Amino acid sequence: MNKKTLIEWDKNYIWHPFTQMKYWLQEEPTIIIEGKDCFIKDIDGKWYLDGVSSLWVNIHGHRRTEIDEAVKVQLDKIAHSTLLGLSNEPSIVLAKKLAELLENALPWGEPLKKIFYSDNGSTAVEIALKIAYQYWVNLGVKGKDTFVSLKEGYHGDTIGAVSVGGVELFHQVYKPLLNKSIQAPAPYCYRCELGLSYPDCGLGCLKEMEKILKENQNNIIAVIVEPLVQCAGGIIVWPQGYLKGLRELCNKYEILLIADEVATGFGRTGKMFACEHEEVTPDIICLSKGITNGYMPLAVTAVKEKIFDAFLGEIEEIKTFYHGHSYTGNPLACAAAIANLEIFEKDKTLESLPPKIELLREELSEIGKLEHVGDVRQKGMIAGVELVKDKTTKEPFPWKEQTGWKVVKAARKHGVWLRPLGDIIVIIPPLIISEENLKGLLKVIKDCIIEITL
Repeated sequence: MNKKTLIEWDKNYIWHPFTQMKYWLQEEPTIIIEGKDCFIKDIDGKWYLDGVSSLWVNIHGHRRTEIDEAVKVQLDKIAHSTLLGLSNEPSIVLAKKLAELLENALPWGEPLKKIFYSDNGSTAVEIALKIAYQYWVNLGVKGKDTFVSLKEGYHGDTIGAVSVGGVELFHQVYKPLLNKSIQAPAPYCYRCELGLSYPDCGLGCLKEMEKILKENQNNIIAVIVEPLVQCAGGIIVWPQGYLKGLRELCNKYEILLIADEVATGFGRTGKMFACEHEEVTPDIICLSKGITNGYMPLAVTAVKEKIFDAFLGEIEEIKTFYHGHSYTGNPLACAAAIANLEIFEKDKTLESLPPKIELLREELSEIGKLEHVGDVRQKGMIAGVELVKDKTTKEPFPWKEQTGWKVVKAARKHGVWLRPLGDIIVIIPPLIISEENLKGLLKVIKDCIIEITL
């Protein structure tokens, strides 16, 4: 298909996500036709370093032979069969593999042994919210009708997920549609809404969380958070101790803790799961994105057995979890996920990360010295660079100037593909990126920030 026709069809028929289409229709889109390793190629033959892992899903690079072959082998057997009333081999094997992985990675307390499949992060969260609510109903506990989440939190774009979201830009317009939730202050140390400074604050944001839990404990179903890094809210990296303290508060007030590790799971923070860093086992965990290396849509909501057991009963008791999706447990997706997890073991992916994490830290430190960089934030292989008009006062650039977008557009000219969050430059490359390519990525980012802001 020729480029001109594809551009015409794109503009005539596609409504792109998180995109002001007025501007899209005025520009020439980049059309990707191929990928290899950490790079993607457009229709003109230009290669780009994929600096955001194709929206944070790619772990082991594009076109991994092992995953290609696993999908082909499964395709020769069957592409899909329902998990409603039936099972299939890949979904069974993957469930066991995930349960064992979670138990080994998060051994503090009862393990997360029961696996419920869906197909993306939002659906994993919807399932978690519904399970948490029905858990209390099935136990006969009345009055629990409210979730607690964090400001600047993001858990997806379906209504339940938006109800516990806290990014005003994304969520404000939908407030009349939303369910009950209370939002606690985010542990956003650079822009602390309490006007405090870490570590002298003594985690004042956690104290505010406790006030909410104490005052509303009889009504709270669960607390849902993105552990350690609130990614879509601006790569907000939590201070040490907040997650551990939150787990303790949930235990104290007998409230469920839901960890949304859709973005932070599968090695992104330097460990398999973010919760490992503070030795926390949540009651429910949501996983997606990197689970299949971006090959197929797949998500998982894993729960402790005590939660699963609350749904067991006679049919007339109506304790069944009446929820499911057409593509739940899709064999092709599960086959891709199994192969992806095997690459973690074979290539020792996590063991290879420390030098890259240190290189990222060192280069970010230099970027942080630039005149219009207010803050650099990092956890493992996740990083954000916050651009500001005034470094001293933290005054942001005017929204209309779209400074972050100007920086990433400049980076494209140098063969680097990025997507910002406003004026925060997001850096989430594939975990298998070489140190040479990582250094090149950061050099382009630094040079383009200088080019656009000075």
